[in-house]
Amino acid sequence: MRVLIVEDDSVTAEMLAHALERYGYEVEIARNGRQAFQRIRSGQHRLVVSDWEMPEMTGVELCRQIRGRRSGSYVYVILLTSRRGTRNVVEGLNAGADDFITKPFEPQELCCRLRVGERILSLETRDLTIFAMAKLAESRDPETGAHLERIREYCRILAEHLSRQVAFRDLVDDEYIQTLYLTSPLHDIGKVGIPDRVLLKPGPLTDDEFEVMKQHTVIGGRTLEAVRGAHSGATFLQMATDIAWSHHERFDGTGYPRGRAGEQIPLSARIVAVADVYDALTTKRVYKPAFEHSRARSLIFEGKGTQFDPAVVEAFCATDSRIVAVRQRFADWPACGEPAWPAPALLGGQLASLTASADGSNPA
Repeated sequence: MRVLIVEDDSVTAEMLAHALERYGYEVEIARNGRQAFQRIRSGQHRLVVSDWEMPEMTGVELCRQIRGRRSGSYVYVILLTSRRGTRNVVEGLNAGADDFITKPFEPQELCCRLRVGERILSLETRDLTIFAMAKLAESRDPETGAHLERIREYCRILAEHLSRQVAFRDLVDDEYIQTLYLTSPLHDIGKVGIPDRVLLKPGPLTDDEFEVMKQHTVIGGRTLEAVRGAHSGATFLQMATDIAWSHHERFDGTGYPRGRAGEQIPLSARIVAVADVYDALTTKRVYKPAFEHSRARSLIFEGKGTQFDPAVVEAFCATDSRIVAVRQRFADWPACGEPAWPAPALLGGQLASLTASADGSNPA
């Protein structure tokens, strides 16, 4: 990320710049607080290292100016000072500083403190990015908003159960569960690139149309990869990308788009696969009624080891009372009407054969 150094002493400024550039930061120098504030208003700087004592505008006054803005992204400010004592710390914090480093500074310590700032800024980026993308997907997808609510709740329940299993304890911690909860609604983000004639078709898809529909995984995966490449600090996008690419893969390797199998499929996508198909089965669609939980549960269980990761299916069966509670809590609102949604668009071929055998229809 780009760091703005605010320092009137040219020697100290150059020392700071050299130290940070060694750690891979892009650095710009402002000679006083007033000049720095104008550059911050450009929106190009979100990490600031400022001296406390400066002419024209001190570091504390700069903090007050930054916090007094009515718009713009959060700016993380580290004050560099020779001042010590509680009174000075309180003054700086009240002005809006996020951290302090005393002179003479240690470059490695400064870098570590900037990394903390990056992590804090990434949280804001994460929430804004997910919200914007979810709204974009929602604008094209004729499913109700409750679908996304159910998906993320199902995913959280399944992940919480897996976190208590020895095999997943090191991977599935609280941060993993929260990231999965936030990013799972982006599983179908790629549908924004599917033509209306296919996405909104009020009936079964042809084989050719289904091939087009399957491209939503590729579109979604590549889109999120591009976003992640442009925002390297947004590490949460790795999980979102994995889910978009792989939530229609099958545990036995016969899914799409890349034919991944077993643990080649990211765990996050294996969890979303179960949650997404269960929601498809238990929701009324133009080609079928909503299945009762017991029937959907049986179909999920039939897919254990072929369609789905056995561990995720076991988690589903062990938590089905909580799953049912979520289904009831986030039932589709009657006022929304029933979307005309072709089966392959929902099931994506994942449980097409099981659904066909269950209700005697051919969803494809």
